[in-house]
Amino acid sequence: MNTPLENHAVAGYAPPEEMFERIADDLYQRGYSVMPAALPPALTTRLAAYAQETIDFDPAGIGRAGQFHQNEFVRTDEICWIQGTAAVTTAWLNWMDCLKVYLNKRLFLGLFSYESHFAHYPPGSFYKRHLDAFQGESNRVLSTVFYLNSDWGVFDGGELLIYPPGDQQEVVTVTPLAGTMVIFLSEEFPHEVLPAQRDRFSIAGWFRVNNSTAQRVDPPR
Repeated sequence: MNTPLENHAVAGYAPPEEMFERIADDLYQRGYSVMPAALPPALTTRLAAYAQETIDFDPAGIGRAGQFHQNEFVRTDEICWIQGTAAVTTAWLNWMDCLKVYLNKRLFLGLFSYESHFAHYPPGSFYKRHLDAFQGESNRVLSTVFYLNSDWGVFDGGELLIYPPGDQQEVVTVTPLAGTMVIFLSEEFPHEVLPAQRDRFSIAGWFRVNNSTAQRVDPPR
């Protein structure tokens, strides 16, 4: 009899239940997880090629729906939302769905949906310190970042800084090297992206709970 993860297998890859367990333990114990070589290397390579060769990016903004606006003082990256219309993006969404199933089983988070976009930071681009939760909303539970940059060196910049709650612990610094997955509690950890010295690609995403009502669909589209 197949497990839920086997039933959600990604294009021939066996979902890494041991890795999912480590992510769940990290989230339970400290609220964030940094996992090198998270996805199968072939899928990481395909996602990187797709981001660098296929996508037309749009300038990123702040807020959602009627509150959306661009602010180059806060962020200067560009994005493209993932719809799962290509085989490689479908594989990505399926892998993240496997993770959602596992985290709900282990941590009882009530995760309902997942949204994500490719992000491109041209040289000099940044995203200043912020929280991923929208004002007045609490639907984003977990933030995820997956990196697509091979051979990223110490002088290339573009690190992700994660600030623990209360600023009483050491800041977590993550090099945006291909294959690294970062997951953290959206409402608890302010974070920022330092200026990159060369083109920097990643996938940013959010696991959400369902806050839809009879009067409002969440998330709005």
